[in-house]
Parts: sequence; structure tokens; C-alpha cells
Amino acid sequence: MESYRLLDIKEIKGTIKLLTGLHIGAGSDEIRIGGIDNPVIRHPFTKEPYIPGSSLKGKVRSLLEWYLGKIDPEGKPWDRPDDDKGKAICRIFGISGAEAEGYNEGPSRALFRDCFLSEASKDKLRRYNALTEEKIEVTIDRIKGTSGGGGPRHMERVPAGAEFEFVIHYKIMDINGDNGQVDRENFKYLLQALKLLEMDALGGCGSRGYGRIQFSFDDPQMAEQFNNLTLFED
Repeated sequence: MESYRLLDIKEIKGTIKLLTGLHIGAGSDEIRIGGIDNPVIRHPFTKEPYIPGSSLKGKVRSLLEWYLGKIDPEGKPWDRPDDDKGKAICRIFGISGAEAEGYNEGPSRALFRDCFLSEASKDKLRRYNALTEEKIEVTIDRIKGTSGGGGPRHMERVPAGAEFEFVIHYKIMDINGDNGQVDRENFKYLLQALKLLEMDALGGCGSRGYGRIQFSFDDPQMAEQFNNLTLFED
């Protein structure tokens, strides 16, 4: 007889510091002459920029799939619990309903909350009237060595130095009497995924220098565990 029970919910808290400007786009339905072509996403009430939990989750899942060699040929999220690594991805991040037939590993373990500016960052950015910055980019004609056609692009970014508070909750489930052992072992994959994000970029335009971040953890033991991670052999 199958048995399922929630044993614990671990809370991972800390800050995300921007080492370079961050652009997580909101889209724009209208074109304004001399305005921003690519605005950042903002809270509808406060108008302050934030990091959606979906953006954080999507990027760390993608990086972990690449790291573990679980890449879907069609470019979709990995939804096949075919081995221990595949099961870990599905357990941590979830599995789509279309692929869930016969899957009995329980709900997604990791919940990524929206990340909002820390109070200290809000005060600092407002003091300098700089909740965001405008970055103008141009395309270079490779032959002529001049600016290409189409005009400059006006990108909006959250400036380097801003800090966002992040919270991730991670469920420990007893699945068929394992007393949560599998989820405790899989927790290392979540930390690895966050470490990979530090080495990559969050949001858009990462190849152009945007989105470099640094995690800080409130829990000293978790911070030590994270800082001591080695992902690649020299």
C-alpha cells in the first residue's frame, strides 16, 4: 500500500545581490517616441522592480538539466523520471500533467517566491532616484564598422548593487516509507542549481553582461555548504 506524508518544509532565505544590471522584461504594448523599448517587470501597485519566482525557477531548472545531462530533444523541460537524476528534477521542480501518468512521487518540492527589493536597497535607489537605469545599445555593421540599421535599443535595467530578498521553500516528503531520505539527498541538486546561476546569468541579455548575481544566505551552515560547492573539475 502506498503511503505519503509531509515531514518538513525547509526555508532557504537570503539576498540576491546584482553584480551587473538586471533585465527581466515586462513587454510593452505601445511604442513611445524617445521612451524605453524594453521595460523591466514592476509590481503593479508600488511600481518597484522585482524578480518573479517563475524567472528564478525556470533558469535554475534549465541550468540543472544541462548540468545533469537531461536535455529534452524538443527543448522542453525534462519531464521523464527515467533514472535517479531525472526523478530528482521532477521531484524538485514538478512534472507536467501530460507526463504525469504513472508518476507517484508527490508534489513539487521547491517553491520559489517572488523576490522584492530589500528596504536598504529601496532607500538607496530612491535617494539617487535610480530604481532603474536606461542602457542604450546599438548594432555594429561588421563590414563598415559603424552602427547598424534600425536605430538604438533603449533597455531598462535594475542597476548593479541592488539587493533582492529571496525565499525558497523545500518540502521533505515521506514517500512509501523512505522517511524523507530521497528528498534530503536531492537537496544538494537545488544548491547546485543556485550555484550554477551565480556562474551564469539571470534574466535577459546575459551574453552581453547583464544579470550577474551573488547569493547570500541567512543560515551560516547553508552559506558554508553553498560556498564550498565544487561543480566542475579543474
